[in-house]
Amino acid sequence: MFEYINGLVRSLLQPMQLVEREAAIYAEGASFLSLFILAVLVYYIARFVIRQTVFVFIHRSSTEYDDILIKNKVFSRASYLVPSYIISTFVPAALPSFPKSIIFVQHGVQVYVIFVVMLILSGLLSSVLDIYNTFDVARSKPIKGLIQIIKIIMYVVGGLMIVATVIGRDLGTLLLGLGTLSAVLILVFKDPILGFVGGIQLSQNDMVRLGDWITMNKYGADGEVKEITLTTVKVQNWDKTITTIPTYAMVSDYFQNWRGMQESGVRRIKRHLSIDMESVKFCTPEMLQRFRSYQLISAYIDQKEHEISQYNAENNIDTSNLVNGRRQTNLGVFRAYMTAFFQQSPRINKELTLMVRQLQPTEKGIPIEIYVFSKIQEWTAYEALQSDIFDHMLAVLPMFDLRVFQEPSNSNLSALVEKLSK
Repeated sequence: MFEYINGLVRSLLQPMQLVEREAAIYAEGASFLSLFILAVLVYYIARFVIRQTVFVFIHRSSTEYDDILIKNKVFSRASYLVPSYIISTFVPAALPSFPKSIIFVQHGVQVYVIFVVMLILSGLLSSVLDIYNTFDVARSKPIKGLIQIIKIIMYVVGGLMIVATVIGRDLGTLLLGLGTLSAVLILVFKDPILGFVGGIQLSQNDMVRLGDWITMNKYGADGEVKEITLTTVKVQNWDKTITTIPTYAMVSDYFQNWRGMQESGVRRIKRHLSIDMESVKFCTPEMLQRFRSYQLISAYIDQKEHEISQYNAENNIDTSNLVNGRRQTNLGVFRAYMTAFFQQSPRINKELTLMVRQLQPTEKGIPIEIYVFSKIQEWTAYEALQSDIFDHMLAVLPMFDLRVFQEPSNSNLSALVEKLSK
């Protein structure tokens, strides 16, 4: 065919009386153009055959793994190799008078083949990752970072092969010559290397998984881990923003993983309320009688009073003076009430720590801290439970003759000034 095209073009150019070299350029250039057109046509034929046979067979199969190969364009990229074979095989017949051009074209085809093979291998590696992610183990042992480092190595080797092909040098000789550039390469690929090492440590030590809730204040991250790659960990914050954290920072810096809380089925409530110290006092008989009407602590009041009376009697304590002996305080009774309140609540875990404690008094009152574990983990419901608890605490405090400490506001000061002025 190429001889026919060559002869046809030469016969058409005869009237122009061109020299042999010029006639050969035009004739064999037409032959090479026809070869290129042929390669393109064969490519589209091969693509059509693949779509009508391989794709149809895959879509009819019961497994979804082969569909992943289609999604990552493995077969489509394989069809790119067909025109390179056509050109490499027939270019000597198309350009018989230009051996250097034949070598140049074949080198170009080799570069093209290396590039296409890299694309195919990249698609295969992406397919391996997608197939692996269909298994449950992918959440605890992500391999995206490993796949990325393999791709980088593949691209580096492929790039070196392309350079070796272009300059006509052996790949082994080229690699030896790059030994002096190792320091530069380490500097250039510092982040991928650190990320790869960090990713291995994260995976081996099971420090973070896809779907974990993590908090890393240094990077403003507070949300769910969506992606773990070679160089970054992507976190979707609860406000729907995305925070990207360097993978190696997850090993070298501090972060908080809430997975233990999620797996335990509970969530801690640890908040306090400041009580005005001036409202704390001993309980009078009238106060105790009133407190006995509160069902949650009626038994506690009787039991505690019996215990205190027995202690004072055994130690011959003069109870006519409030300072002597043991007595109940309204703050102590309030703490007992809140403890009983949590013990009867179906939304509080009774098997873990359940405590209502008094913290170090400060210039802002006496902090009474709630330390319990909620059975509710979902954020909205959890916050609603906390609000319900403190709503109740604020409402019930006056019933124990207690006041919340609150710094004076402008309206308080204005009322005081107005009162004094009268």
